[in-house]
Amino acid sequence: MPSFNNRIKQVLLLILIILLVYIVLFELRFFLPGLLGALTFYILSRANYFQLIYHRKWNKGRAAGLFILYYLVLLGLPIFLAVTLISPKINAFLADPNAMIDAVKNSINTVQDRLGFQVLSESALTNSLSKLTAFIPSVLNSTANVVTNLAIMLFVLYHMLVNGSQIERTLNRIIPLKQENINTLAFETKKMVRANALGIPLISIIQGLVALLGYFIFQVNEFALWGFLTGVFAFFPVVGTMVVWVPLVLYMFAVGQTWQATGLTLYSIVVVGNIDYVARITLLKRMGDVHPVITILGVIVGLGMFGFIGLIFGPLLVNYVIVLFDIYMNEFSEMDPPPKIADQVAPTPEEKEQAK
Repeated sequence: MPSFNNRIKQVLLLILIILLVYIVLFELRFFLPGLLGALTFYILSRANYFQLIYHRKWNKGRAAGLFILYYLVLLGLPIFLAVTLISPKINAFLADPNAMIDAVKNSINTVQDRLGFQVLSESALTNSLSKLTAFIPSVLNSTANVVTNLAIMLFVLYHMLVNGSQIERTLNRIIPLKQENINTLAFETKKMVRANALGIPLISIIQGLVALLGYFIFQVNEFALWGFLTGVFAFFPVVGTMVVWVPLVLYMFAVGQTWQATGLTLYSIVVVGNIDYVARITLLKRMGDVHPVITILGVIVGLGMFGFIGLIFGPLLVNYVIVLFDIYMNEFSEMDPPPKIADQVAPTPEEKEQAK
């Protein structure tokens, strides 16, 4: 049995390790999305990667390089689509921001005149547009951060794949839980990451394509751009797509496109909304049986903590609360069940006589 002095040394060393880990993570906080992205893709890739190197006898570096190339193409497609659809609008705004601001003001004022009441006051409208003009350059300036996180993600992913077996053995050795609980933790992590990293983007793509079809049918100008934006906002549950199609419908009513606006409203509510519901209760349930409450709470928590990658790790964090509680009960609640109330109190002589 370790002596008291050894216990003190052990506690001090653990405190030092935790402090150093905190300092490192704090300094790397701006690159946390890249690190979490690498972890996400490792969890998604490990089974196929191990299949290549252990069963097909591929070289580790070549197999990892193949996955890096695959994810580079996979991530490059939506980035290329976003640049193709959105960059002309941003370039037009940067070339003449006042003209764009005046056009937005006129559109909002037209909608308010047709509705018959004021949604935004002049001062609130001016303040919102000024914030928007300040936000767009900041988004452009963050491009370097996005590219850096992408490079870090692919670099870390390569080394995680090459050294995956050693990493998993080390984690299995240092996690202070029973083996069955370590297996439970690994299973829940894989399940939640698969459900959110594959299910949510797939649902967003489906909703974006269905919405794009509706925008095309009801003659919305630049329907491809609006379909892409609908797919992006579909990442956010419950009210995601409404952020796009509700203002669009109001504008169409305001400019006199009554039948198109009516048809698009019904289409968005009946078709796009139900596609979201059906996809979530089928795809997400099939991939991970994720409860909608966990998804919504996780998105709220994750976006504030991790940024966009929080759409995946937010629900995982919330689910960890439930899983760790179950593990705690499994680890430390192995006492014998309490005796029944009838066994705790000895019967009186009168009760014994009545029992006879």
